[in-house]
Order: sequence, then C-alpha cells, then structure tokens
Amino acid sequence: MKLLPSFVILAVFFAGVPTIFAQANASPAQPVDFFQKLAEAAEARTKESVRYDPAYVVLNYPGGDVPADTGVCTDVVIRTYRALRIDLQKLVHEDMKANFSKYPKNWELKRADKNIDHRRVPNLQRYFERVGAKLPISQKAAGYEVGDLVAWDLNNKGLWHIGVVVGEDKFVHNIGSGPIYDTGIAGWKIVGHYRFKPKGWEPVAEKKVE
Repeated sequence: MKLLPSFVILAVFFAGVPTIFAQANASPAQPVDFFQKLAEAAEARTKESVRYDPAYVVLNYPGGDVPADTGVCTDVVIRTYRALRIDLQKLVHEDMKANFSKYPKNWELKRADKNIDHRRVPNLQRYFERVGAKLPISQKAAGYEVGDLVAWDLNNKGLWHIGVVVGEDKFVHNIGSGPIYDTGIAGWKIVGHYRFKPKGWEPVAEKKVE
C-alpha cells in the first residue's frame, strides 16, 4: 500500500478544521415565537401601498388573493398569516363547506364561497371560535398580547373591523388608507379577541454561527 506524503495528510486535516470549529461554535436552534413572527409579518404589511377596495374578486384556490395593491381589513390578517405559510382562505372555506349552518347568515348565501367567505370579519370570528382560539374580551389594552387578533364594531351597528396586535396598545389594521400602525385598542367597541396558531405549525429554526 502506497502511503500519502505527510504534507498531504496535514492539508486534509486542516481543511476540515474550520468546519469542526464552526459546528462547535454554532448556537443551538432557538425556538421560534409564533406570535412574535406573526406581529412582525403584520408590521411588514405597513410597508406596502394598498388601496382600500372591498370589491368582490374571483380568486384562485387555494392561496388566492386580491390584487396586491388592494385590500380591506381582513386582507391584512389573511396576508399576515400567509407570510407564515398559513392559508386562511383554505382553512375557512373547508370548515364552511363542512359546517355551513354554523356560520353567520348575514349575506343570505346558501353555500360556501371560496372567493369571499374568509374576507368577512364575522366568518373569521366564527372560524377562530370553532378552532378554540377565542379569548375573553377586555376593554383595557393591557388585556391584549402581541400576535392577538382584535375585532371591533366601529359604529355599534355592525360595521365590523379586525386588526393584529403588534405591541402594547399598538396594532396594525386597514381602516381605509392601507395597512397602518395605530394605537387605542379600546377606542372602538371590541367584539372579538383571538389568538390563533394552527396545530402542527412548526417552523425550521436556523442555527446561528457565532
């Protein structure tokens, strides 16, 4: 058997040293805070230029969306969750198809509609209730945490609205001029409080090399 020269052996050995040290210095994968990620995704929505437009639009399914430069309050929530690979269009539609009688009858529909159902606040509220995401309503901002969803009745006559809590008494919503930061969670009548994380949602946590 022909032996390799000593300088070749040393070269091979030291070539692997950086990898060994990198692995030794790699920090353990950090757990991902789902609701913090959700809040960050909502905050990212404020950087987008969106014109308020409640028009009915025929959507692809699943993963359908209205044009990126249009939307309403529910689209902030839908797009925020979609940034975390969660499709509320599909989730709501599947549940409504199977349990249509359990959903509000505000629009006199006779069957589920994949194009619009998930874009209506009462339907989102009912879905969140059905999957166990409903929390007690508080009229104090301290009762809401980062990543929570809040639904309001803006005029006490059924003008529904929804937003994502991103900080202490701070939330992101679209009330007519595109996604914006706002404060004053208790400024309108609160009619819903939710904290929704789908079962089985597990991100791939990255290891950081120090």
